[in-house]
Amino acid sequence: HVQLVESWGGSVAAGESLRLSCVASANVYCMGRFRQVPGKGREGVAALCTGTGGTYYADSVKDRFLASRDNAKNTLHLDMYNLKPEDSGMYYCAADRARWDIVVMMTSGAFGFWGQGTQVTVS
Repeated sequence: HVQLVESWGGSVAAGESLRLSCVASANVYCMGRFRQVPGKGREGVAALCTGTGGTYYADSVKDRFLASRDNAKNTLHLDMYNLKPEDSGMYYCAADRARWDIVVMMTSGAFGFWGQGTQVTVS
């Protein structure tokens, strides 16, 4: 079993930036971030897989969010720039060791390990 430990989110003003980090307790293949707001399903935001596994960004965050990995530390960073109120929500870190298609994983939420979630509020 892999444990995911997430950094705190925060409250920022629109246009500001925020970094979310997530540390896995063991090597994983893909790491991603999902967000959820009350009354809506979980949305895949961004993901990064090692090797040639590729990257994924939701259309709503392309050109504003940047995912990076520190593989030596099993860490995923998500740098969020020019934040908008609609970016608010509970952000969850997810990871998996399976080498599946990243688009399928992000659109279906098919990750085996999940973090506890952290709140991001943009006003």
